[in-house]
Amino acid sequence: MLPTPKKFKVVAGGAEGKSKLTAFDNALLKAGVGNVNLVKVSSILPPYCEFDPDFALPLGALTPIAYGSIVSDVPGETISAAVAVGVPEEDTMGVIMEFSGKCSKEEAEVTIRKMVEEAFEVRNLALKEIKVCAVDHKVEKIGCAFAAAPLWY
Repeated sequence: MLPTPKKFKVVAGGAEGKSKLTAFDNALLKAGVGNVNLVKVSSILPPYCEFDPDFALPLGALTPIAYGSIVSDVPGETISAAVAVGVPEEDTMGVIMEFSGKCSKEEAEVTIRKMVEEAFEVRNLALKEIKVCAVDHKVEKIGCAFAAAPLWY
């Protein structure tokens, strides 16, 4: 059994690369999660998980992370990614939502907030706050926008 994460943060980065994969990798580096192994998880914030924007991830660590990303090779196109974590009023689980699309950072932020609000509404949870991180990127040759909520122990 894996331990339950105790802290989270939200990160984002946009970057170019010589290929779609290196654009993605460079966006991970800009977001501060490029030197760990991402273990993509679905969208539940564990109970008692606290926001800690300063925790460091050990190099190579298997890191639970919810993320949205988009890669484009259309020069001039604006792409964006956003993540939002809904923190509950009570000491219960929260919800993480991810978004990516061909839009501005501001549009992504509006969309992701609505997604969190809906997720809380359908679960009948009281929402205390929403932590949002988003980025947009104007593609030069091959670009990536990435936003994530890494979880840690």
